[in-house]
Amino acid sequence: MNFIKVDSYEKMSNLAADIIADVVKNKSNAVLGLATGSSPLGTYARLIEKYNRGELDFKEVTSVNLDEYVGLDGSNDQSYRYFMNKNLFQYININIEKTFVPNGCVEDLDAEGESYDKMIEDLGGTDIQLLGIGLDGHIGFNEPDEFFTKETHVVKLDESTIEANSRFFQSKDEVPKQAITMGMYSIMQAKKVLLIANGKNKKEIVEKAFFGPITPMVPASILQLHKDVTVIYSEN
Repeated sequence: MNFIKVDSYEKMSNLAADIIADVVKNKSNAVLGLATGSSPLGTYARLIEKYNRGELDFKEVTSVNLDEYVGLDGSNDQSYRYFMNKNLFQYININIEKTFVPNGCVEDLDAEGESYDKMIEDLGGTDIQLLGIGLDGHIGFNEPDEFFTKETHVVKLDESTIEANSRFFQSKDEVPKQAITMGMYSIMQAKKVLLIANGKNKKEIVEKAFFGPITPMVPASILQLHKDVTVIYSEN
């Protein structure tokens, strides 16, 4: 594991963007595993800047997102499809038909999970998987549990996750109570994992995840078993 501590969100974002950019430069048809939330916003902004300077070309790139809220379609401004379009895809030359986000509005969510896993497998897995980490240690929406869930699946969101995400909604009551998320198998099959975390409130869970025991009660701790993981943490 490569653990890097920096002193600002800006430095974290710049370094994360450099790592992702190197993957794209070395493999023009790279498969990028992407994440949502506040942590990667600076990283995406830096990637857009690199694209605008002519340093990156995304036309052959495929992207695969971790998760989506159940019940929100891509036109909803709180959906993760909308987030990705708004904060990255519309500013770069990626083929939107090669950007994948789980569909949380289908009738058969189990079948959607199976289809999503098959799609990732057919792509050969992700070349790099970008992750954030929740205050309870979740990655994607893999919440603390008695076991690690392998496949893409529907999960009931923990109260702490709902509370943390309520800042993006008009009220806590509007936050969906379920999400569909990539499971641990696809995450762990990524050739490279990049986890970013910022804020003093993340210090304790980052220490538990990467310097404590491996346990499904701290889902991110499974990353200790990955052969190529980089963690970038800033307290600010």
